[in-house]
Amino acid sequence: MLKIDRKNKSPIWQQLLDQSIHNIKTGKWPPGELLPPSRELAQLVGVSRSTIQIVYEELFSRGYTVTNRRGGTRVSEWGYKTSSANEVIAPGPSTPDLPLLNSAVNQMHSWFRGKETRNVEIDFCPHEPYLDEHFQKNWRQSFLQASAKADLSNWGYGNVYGFVPLREQIQRYLTFERGVHVDIDQIILTSGAQHSIDLIAQALLHEGETVSVEDPGYPTSWMTMKYRRMNVVPVPVDEYGLRVDRIHPQSKLVFVTPSHQCAVGVIMSEPRRQQLLHMATQQQFWIVEDDYDGEFRYRGGPLPTLFSQQPQNTLYMMSFSKMIAPGIRISAIVGPKEAVRQLALVHELTYRHLPIMEQLTLAHFIEHGHFMRHMRRIRNVYRRRHEAMTRAIIKTGLGERFKLSGIETGLHMLLEADESFDEEAVTYQALKRGIRVYPLSTYCMQSDRKGWVLGFAKVDEAAIEEGICRLAEMLL
Repeated sequence: MLKIDRKNKSPIWQQLLDQSIHNIKTGKWPPGELLPPSRELAQLVGVSRSTIQIVYEELFSRGYTVTNRRGGTRVSEWGYKTSSANEVIAPGPSTPDLPLLNSAVNQMHSWFRGKETRNVEIDFCPHEPYLDEHFQKNWRQSFLQASAKADLSNWGYGNVYGFVPLREQIQRYLTFERGVHVDIDQIILTSGAQHSIDLIAQALLHEGETVSVEDPGYPTSWMTMKYRRMNVVPVPVDEYGLRVDRIHPQSKLVFVTPSHQCAVGVIMSEPRRQQLLHMATQQQFWIVEDDYDGEFRYRGGPLPTLFSQQPQNTLYMMSFSKMIAPGIRISAIVGPKEAVRQLALVHELTYRHLPIMEQLTLAHFIEHGHFMRHMRRIRNVYRRRHEAMTRAIIKTGLGERFKLSGIETGLHMLLEADESFDEEAVTYQALKRGIRVYPLSTYCMQSDRKGWVLGFAKVDEAAIEEGICRLAEMLL
């Protein structure tokens, strides 16, 4: 018998429906069971007939019952099977074996190494920028004002290329700060460098095509390309940047970080740049130029981009991860209109568009001058920390024992050791002493180069000096 709990806040019809479904699922009302007429059941339960009619209609609409004029309402023949306590529940589908994915994720954890191992006093992290309460206050202000003024139309399905006012702000920034002159439809917004690389692989390459990447270099570039089943070929890097003469002759894409080589930190020389641009024209491959921290230069202004010299087959990647914060997850790809249109088609199919609130906030943040004030302020912070790091390495004698490179630009520098050096042991010993350093080997595909990539963006001057002194005590 169905019962009503008058103290229960649920509607009476909902209580009766839940009990009915339970009776059917457990077999108390078996398949084919004839249910009482609605009028009769209403009298038995003590409710109105209309309440029972609602319950019966819900049971029918959900497929628990069948009904006809002469036969009344019966429990469906294909109703739930009664399960015994000893019945073994069949497992669900097994997940596929994805060795490429597993190996890539493991390598990425190794690259970001140490996040899960232990807390350290001094972390020379090369991946994250400096953030403080001043930034947080301004970002919160932009967030509140942007959300308050947002037009209702902004909350529908957005532009697959990205929020137009934000792309207009990025267009102005590229024009005045980087010397890159493009139309707005040459800019597509993404949710970070990994997303950008993934889009490029899907839209501009075929499975199995050859891609050349720097070695040492940006690990995500080859991880993502390998996962998309490209033939990824490492190209050595020396003191002048990418060895252009070692690029695979069948390459359809070359990934490069010319303004501040990821890991080694060198600047690609002008002859190498011209050689690369000429080769790209002759052999018709894409150049993907990742300008991840080229904004921070300690000798003169930012260097000219490859894209500004040869825009017809260069894709320029910029990100706000280093300029503002990784958590914003907004980046941009700048390229030829047809290529960007192709990227947009893939983006529309797979991601549709980026979340609007981050785009609204960033557009407001740039438009109202917060971004440029933020950049001026953190450039001063980075300059002081860069000087402190360089001075400490020279003062302790590490600069004589090891090769120091990458000091002109960016948020990290490289302290390189001989290839025979036990890099892993030093990394572990440093961790025991409360210092986290990042081994060069995690940036390598085939290269045997050894050393440590030392970031200084998140470490203040006193901690930099203390950390380098402790490292010198171990190494000298």
